[in-house]
Amino acid sequence: MGSFFSKSFNPATDVPDLKGKVVIVTGGNAGIGFATVQHLARHGAKVYMGARNEQKATAAIERLHAEGLGPGHGEVVWLKLELSDPRGVKEAAEEFMRREDRLDILINNAALLLVPFQKSHHGIQDVVMVNYVGTYLFTRALLPLLKRTAQQPGSDVRIVAVNSDANEQCPYDVRFRNLDDLNREFAEKSFPQFMRYAFSKLMQWMFIRELQHRFEQENIPIVCIAVDPGQVNTEGVRAYANSVGPILAPLYTLIANLTFSSPTKGAYGAVFAAASPVPREREKEYKGAFIRNSGAHASASPLADKPELRQELWDTTEKLLRDIGVEL
Repeated sequence: MGSFFSKSFNPATDVPDLKGKVVIVTGGNAGIGFATVQHLARHGAKVYMGARNEQKATAAIERLHAEGLGPGHGEVVWLKLELSDPRGVKEAAEEFMRREDRLDILINNAALLLVPFQKSHHGIQDVVMVNYVGTYLFTRALLPLLKRTAQQPGSDVRIVAVNSDANEQCPYDVRFRNLDDLNREFAEKSFPQFMRYAFSKLMQWMFIRELQHRFEQENIPIVCIAVDPGQVNTEGVRAYANSVGPILAPLYTLIANLTFSSPTKGAYGAVFAAASPVPREREKEYKGAFIRNSGAHASASPLADKPELRQELWDTTEKLLRDIGVEL
């Protein structure tokens, strides 16, 4: 889902010193998230690894140290975060704000991929809950701290969403009027799992665009960017390959091993969006942008260009959260 990464950006040489910066990376214990944490911590940032499982997070942090963070490295800290549970999401944001007095970079990386249609919490389908609602809530809950940090001298606050060019393949007839709209199954499509994933990524992309619009209206200097990392051989991809049965699994695995990029390179886009000087130097070009892993701009669903549709999604999300007892 995207283009092969470009060698023009190299985190080792093209990311400035991040000492004093505080970062959150959701889903940071594996895949692209883990690599993103590693890149940023190696430049001195204090990185909170958002993950639901303490044992897996601890093992990931131990692996980071074993692989070396380099001289003058930063710190990596576990933040308990379960994106499928809205109350837990808000608690995670509140816990972070008790610990820290600034937040320079928020990278919403965690996501479900191709999963069965299931509603595990509050009647909202899982892929939408994790990929969009949880991400929306976590970001909104952290906005007071992000805005305060952005007002400090010399600050450079950014919000990054690891998205997918799949958002462009979502049908143009989607709406966001109510819970039924958000729970659309796409059963009429030949590959409904993929379409539901694309739908969730469309909503996340629309949120990034709307958030950037609101920052512009309020004259808040925060840069919001969505990134398509391309085809990356992550743990989630391997898990899906193993789930398709004994005949197709070896083929899917072989394709991923031969043609997909590694998580280390798959994280380049998120790191560029979060820490490269370029988006701030050319902020008119990058604010509210959808980019590829190379940093180059990419096409995305034009539905995000419709202010009334973005507002519909925002209002319905707020109502859903109020209905389950989560106030912002």
